[in-house]
Amino acid sequence: MTVVPDMSLWTGRIDAAEGQGALRWHQWVKPVADGLPAGAALIGLACDEGVRRNQGRTGARKGPQALRKALANLAWHGHAPLYDAGDVSCAGDDLEGAQQGYGQQVSHLLDQGHLPLGLGGGHEIAFASFSGLLDHLRRKHPQPRIGILNFDAHFDLRHAEQSSSGTPFRQIAEACQRFDMPFTYCCLGVSQLNNTQALFAQAERLNVRYRLDRQMNSWDIRACEALIDDFLQDVDHLYMTLCLDVLPASQAPGVSAPSAHGVDMQIVEHLVRHAKASGKLRMADIAELNPSLDIDNRTARIGARLLASLID
Repeated sequence: MTVVPDMSLWTGRIDAAEGQGALRWHQWVKPVADGLPAGAALIGLACDEGVRRNQGRTGARKGPQALRKALANLAWHGHAPLYDAGDVSCAGDDLEGAQQGYGQQVSHLLDQGHLPLGLGGGHEIAFASFSGLLDHLRRKHPQPRIGILNFDAHFDLRHAEQSSSGTPFRQIAEACQRFDMPFTYCCLGVSQLNNTQALFAQAERLNVRYRLDRQMNSWDIRACEALIDDFLQDVDHLYMTLCLDVLPASQAPGVSAPSAHGVDMQIVEHLVRHAKASGKLRMADIAELNPSLDIDNRTARIGARLLASLID
């Protein structure tokens, strides 16, 4: 599969009088190509078929473009190369085909030494991101120790006849079982009122570590850091996924299922940076931005800031 990035999305202010110290993202990003120096590579999954199957509000397929537009005009403070690897789109209802194609692109970017940063799309991106990472790592070790850190109001461990945005971590658990690997999953920001007793029971059976949204206030920061640190001790590689519905609806209205409580942006960003500082991050993505439901691009801007926190 050949994916060609649309570089016309990268436009914004140019402060020519202030020189190289005034660069913005749109002036730094380049289209990816084989053989380039290792850097961060943005790769989109323009798909919300999983949201539709999960009985949610569609529109997240336009999330990757909205995230790029929100990133484009940010001031650039990084040093490493930044690439755009384009989007894999879902043709009709072929979610599985889109996930497979995206996973292959992720695996190839990892083979090239890049840090892939996935742009969703619904949270069906999670299974695709993990699949690409697993494919890359298993070529070096048959049973890699991968930790999945999910900032999310939902466990996304549903049982269903079809895969969806509500099933990715159950699918990952099943993949780990097939390859005789531990399923090491931590979910931060869980809303008790938006996950059934059955889902909490499933999380307990799978030994999922989690923290409720009401347990993630400013005075809980040290306990949250300790949970992440303890979680990371058991893994060699970190896959981090950020579902924007973990944030309060006032901060992130542009999602299929806005949160009545949520976790404040300052806390989420701090913990994202804390996890990244471990040096174990191999893959990250951001999910559930629905531009048609956003207000004044609030959710896109927050998504862009969280992505920027992952860039060196």
